Amino acid sequence: MVKQKTTHLSDIIGFLNQLCPPDLAEDWDNVGLQVGDATAEIDKILVCLDAEEIAIQEALRQRAQLIISHHPLIFRPIKRLTPTDMTGRVLFQAIKNNIAVVSAHTNLDRAADGLNDWLAERLGVLSAIPVEQPTTGNFYKLVVYVPLGHEMEVRDAVFAAGAGQIGAYDHCSFNSRGTGTFRGNQETQPFIGIPGEIEETEEVRLETIVPAPVLNKVVSRMLKVHPYEEVAYDLIPLANEHFQVGLGRVGQLKKTISLQQFAEQVKEKLQIPALKLVGDLDQKIGRVAVCGGTGMSIFSAAVRHGADCLVTADIKFHEAQRARAAGVALIDAGHFATEQIMVAELSGRLRKIFAEQQLKVEVIEMTAEQDPLVVF
Repeated sequence: MVKQKTTHLSDIIGFLNQLCPPDLAEDWDNVGLQVGDATAEIDKILVCLDAEEIAIQEALRQRAQLIISHHPLIFRPIKRLTPTDMTGRVLFQAIKNNIAVVSAHTNLDRAADGLNDWLAERLGVLSAIPVEQPTTGNFYKLVVYVPLGHEMEVRDAVFAAGAGQIGAYDHCSFNSRGTGTFRGNQETQPFIGIPGEIEETEEVRLETIVPAPVLNKVVSRMLKVHPYEEVAYDLIPLANEHFQVGLGRVGQLKKTISLQQFAEQVKEKLQIPALKLVGDLDQKIGRVAVCGGTGMSIFSAAVRHGADCLVTADIKFHEAQRARAAGVALIDAGHFATEQIMVAELSGRLRKIFAEQQLKVEVIEMTAEQDPLVVF
């Protein structure tokens, strides 16, 4: 009988960091672990938009030890912790009941195969690319020399720690064979050869890419499984650009339609009763930009990309005037509706990871959340 592997909170955070690296988050944001013990065992997760009291109650009902929310529970430094405000009450209940809370916010917004990709796909925006300009990535190339026959074990270890991800592809590496030479002194205990003698052995040069936030973890896992007493490896800083990531997405509709037709599609796809828009209902919409949540910051970039319409939320009066003057349509579909889709999408990706890793972790989708703003 195969013993089921134990999953810890730190493992879940590692998987989440692979999906949406924390270095993608805005400087003002607070992503990652909000409350909880990284060594705690996890076998059930609740995914939600907001870690509110209703989410804590649902986690208790479902016996979930972890809540993964989109919006951070703690946005700003806490000066005092009391149950007299919403954040304090949630923190008290989470700590009291040993429920951890982790947030994936603007890092999920900007990630490849993240929230804005999901929103673009939901609204039928094809061949979507990031609206904002690519930023230089914070990456390293890891090069390590492994004796032939042990390369798979080392590869699996560094991939599990977060290495080898390029856009929507993972387990990326390059492997080439060569001859390694070495000689250990009389105090060594070499894996191959005899102390004091020059040895030659066939080795595999393994190369892969590593995001800076998980660099220490990747190196630690590599050293742990590598058979050599002294491991030869290089860490090379890279200036690769994040072409697949960024805030917002822009692409083409399958066919050009009127603003009125497109607005009806948005209501249907996001399951909302109403929305706000700027523009002539008859104007033609072919190229569309999207940005879940508050996204008017990408308006100018969306115009440069040739967008006929921007779908986002929380549009202000003067922003609407500016768009109208520019002849670019706006659709305000609401903060809740443009972001709530992350619950099902993120849950699905986590389930896939757990299945691949053969981990017995259940993922539950929060269904009781409601938009605090209602149409009257």
